[in-house]
Amino acid sequence: MRVAHALLGVVAGVAWLVLPWVTVDDEPPVAGARTSAAAAEEGSSAGDLVLPVAALVVVVAFAAYASLRRIRRTRSRTTPAAPGTTHVGAYPSPAVPPAPAGLDDRSRAALVEADNHLYAFREELSFAEAAFGHEAVVQFVRVAEAAEAELGAACAIRRRYDEGVPEEAAALAGVVGRCEEAERRLTEGTESLRTLRALDRDPHTALSLAETRFRELTARAAEADTAPVDGSVTGYVELAKDSLVTATVHLGETHQAIAADRLDEAVHPLRAAETAICRADVLVSAVARLRSTRTEATRLIPPALTAAEAELAPVRDRARRQGATDARLVHADAVLAAVRQETTSGRPYDPLGVLRRIVHATAPLTDGRSGVLAVAALLVARESVASAQDHVAVHREAVGAAPRVLLAEARRTEDLPRVDDLAREARDLAEQDVRLRGHEPDGDTA
Repeated sequence: MRVAHALLGVVAGVAWLVLPWVTVDDEPPVAGARTSAAAAEEGSSAGDLVLPVAALVVVVAFAAYASLRRIRRTRSRTTPAAPGTTHVGAYPSPAVPPAPAGLDDRSRAALVEADNHLYAFREELSFAEAAFGHEAVVQFVRVAEAAEAELGAACAIRRRYDEGVPEEAAALAGVVGRCEEAERRLTEGTESLRTLRALDRDPHTALSLAETRFRELTARAAEADTAPVDGSVTGYVELAKDSLVTATVHLGETHQAIAADRLDEAVHPLRAAETAICRADVLVSAVARLRSTRTEATRLIPPALTAAEAELAPVRDRARRQGATDARLVHADAVLAAVRQETTSGRPYDPLGVLRRIVHATAPLTDGRSGVLAVAALLVARESVASAQDHVAVHREAVGAAPRVLLAEARRTEDLPRVDDLAREARDLAEQDVRLRGHEPDGDTA
């Protein structure tokens, strides 16, 4: 750019010096000057040529200047170039077109479809493992792990895109590409898994296993109903019973198809029954897990309070010596005081919620040297992730991409309070999706 400015300045200067020589002068020549017709003719001819040449040079200079400005804009552009153009840099690069219409929606849909496929694949895999043993399904476990890795990468790209980091077309195309690779692996794995199970030729073993698991879940659901747990699993026992009713219907249809010797027609209702049974299993297991987590949280609250005081003591002393007020310390002290009052009042309280408050209030000020706070943070984070994952699994037909992306981010993050925040936000978004679509699990997705 500086070269262009210099060139323009030189040309303008030359033109400024040359133009006076070619100015037409109607005054008579100075007395004593000798002129001749030949000299006048040569001067006139030279003057006639200099002006067009100077004008041409000026035009060329302006054109060069404009071209350099266009190159500079192309280099500094932060948005994708127009179709058919390339970015100018040290190395030639292919054209980067803007995101095609609908690519954003397509990337979201690809995430949801691939994630749902993974849930369904793992559900069927659990029945295959029960029938043939772990060694027989190791290759399918690896398929699920590879697909999950692809989905995790897709969610990471989508997360960065939502935060405005990568270029639009490249990011969304990357999401779609990763999801397509996950789908490819799962499709091949599903075909091989169903070849192994051979439900269309011999559904009897699979039906027997499904009925055994159904009876076990029926007993577990009845037991869970005797001591209901509220909070994140409110209504789960009822939903589990609904799924078991759905499974009953599909198991009956399977029996009818087998009795009529239409074995190929037994495959769909049998798979639908397995899906309903798996969903009931998730729901009943979530109730049992939360009950166990709350028991552990109750046990951890007293030592967590003691550990928090021990780790906050040096922070408090340092603030006192410096004569400064640390807002984080003031907040932590207030939370700990409220927790002590709540847990000693004799009124019911949520132990997991109390432990969460201790963890989040002290995390910015402590380093977890005591170990108790680290254990408490891990317990809280794990329950939040499991809760979000269960909700997505059960209501997956209604849950969009955003909760899945946040859940994947929570799995990648090592900061445990941050994991808890991300997972809880994912659960909230999943619940919003379910309320918006009015979905109830029915187990009909095979």
